Amino acid sequence: MERCREYLEEEPASRRGVWREKGTKLLLEIGCGKGSFTCALSEQEADAEILAIEKVPDAMILAMEKAEALKRKNVRFLDFDAAGLREIFAPGEVDRIYINFCDPWPKSRDAKFRLTAPAFLRIYADILPVGGEVRFKTDNMPLFLWSQEQFREEGWELKEVCTDLHAEGVSGILTDYERRFLEQGVPIKSLTAVKRDTTLDGSAGEPPRLRNAALSDARANGKNREEKTE
Repeated sequence: MERCREYLEEEPASRRGVWREKGTKLLLEIGCGKGSFTCALSEQEADAEILAIEKVPDAMILAMEKAEALKRKNVRFLDFDAAGLREIFAPGEVDRIYINFCDPWPKSRDAKFRLTAPAFLRIYADILPVGGEVRFKTDNMPLFLWSQEQFREEGWELKEVCTDLHAEGVSGILTDYERRFLEQGVPIKSLTAVKRDTTLDGSAGEPPRLRNAALSDARANGKNREEKTE
């Protein structure tokens, strides 16, 4: 940790509003794991500032060691919870968010913890500009279908929706999980969600309650959300 400390952003709230002071794009990865995707992205997007969030310290240390070994100078890591992103990013400050193979939280009572739940989507809408993107990948089809529903109902534009990303050969940067899934023959699902001027954000108030949201029960018909009533 000490050797890689230059890659750790220890006081991210102090950078709120000035992350892009160098005039570059700001790309955020939520849940970077061991950092394979992060480091590859930093090479592909050499003119961008890459921020990677990871809550598991052991994984983040491995990711920082990888960045240090590769001499990546446009990467920083944050030990932070995605629920607090508004505390460290000003409105519209982040250009793109990556969510790769997040925990599906399959039980209905835990649906609010999914990184594609309405509460999180409104946080992302606050820190992205209109036209900003969330790029989402998963191996879990029920989560993928459920997530599409949430994005649509929160007013995002969906594009590049794909249920077998690598059907015609490897496409894009792979995560460690993704390589394992490909070896096992598991199709990778992906989409890009674009913020529109009508996308719901924090100013819309509390997000709707989620009901019947177990992934085995998920249906893309809007019936697993319940509007909050006073």
